[in-house]
Amino acid sequence: MDKVRIKTYRVRALSVGFTLLALAVFKPFGLEAWQWEAYLHLLLIWVLGLAVCGLSELILKYIVRMPRSLEQGIGYIIRRNLWFQLINTPLVSLMICLYRHFVLSTRVEGNQLSWGNFLETLVIIAFCSFAIGLYWRFKFRSRYLAAELEETRQLSEQLKKWQAHPSTPKGRSVGLHNSNDTHAASSVQTHPPLEGLGEAITLEGNTNEHVTLDISDLLYIESVGNYVKVCHLHDNEVKTNMLRATMKQMEDALQAYPTIVRCHRAFLVNLGQVEQISSNSHAMQLVMRHGHDTIPVSRSNVSKLKECFRS
Repeated sequence: MDKVRIKTYRVRALSVGFTLLALAVFKPFGLEAWQWEAYLHLLLIWVLGLAVCGLSELILKYIVRMPRSLEQGIGYIIRRNLWFQLINTPLVSLMICLYRHFVLSTRVEGNQLSWGNFLETLVIIAFCSFAIGLYWRFKFRSRYLAAELEETRQLSEQLKKWQAHPSTPKGRSVGLHNSNDTHAASSVQTHPPLEGLGEAITLEGNTNEHVTLDISDLLYIESVGNYVKVCHLHDNEVKTNMLRATMKQMEDALQAYPTIVRCHRAFLVNLGQVEQISSNSHAMQLVMRHGHDTIPVSRSNVSKLKECFRS
């Protein structure tokens, strides 16, 4: 059994133990009527709680499709833990309700299975789960931050290597020429190279506006309401043009260029113009070479960057 799995089981066992400790102190569900036998019941509930945690792990892995993994980044781990709590809390509450009904109701009549008892148990277990989640988050905060910094450092190194040996274009983009139809996609038309700098393209919006630039001079494209802002270099200066178009249109039009990737729902970025990858307390960011603008990377798109660097 690998160390990560052993560590996960240890955390689950301690979490269930913390919940049972709270139950032992406050003795809800009529546990005080059982006197010293209450602790035997709590021990059995602890064992059943561990079994429910195992069931929650199986649901998370095979139904939600979120297997245990450290390679997908800290964001994935945090989302997976939240999903685990959402699944495990009602299951543990149901298990305790069934235990109250079939075992603890012999001395306490109010323990029969009912919606009221389930909601009561759910509130108690949800509060314990929330408190335990805060504890583990605080305990592992420094570890998470260190792992995030290490992940950012590795991605930054992969970026440098990838920029030194970029992948070749997938093929020339076929222009999706725009007419007056507002539903038409943006157009990318290829032209002869401009002064040997590379392939020139023309980006067109849904109206008459357009911008012609060298693909290597494109910095990023940002969604701004019903428009997109095209940030690019012109005579070694940073220029911006506004086009009436959607990010999906831009992404489809530029899909032939492997250096242009979607890093956020509102941003397309040219990885060839990224100086470094950094992170702060909120998110990972791409620092551009010119102007030093910072482009956010959403957690769901970190895996796309990794796949791009591996290509």
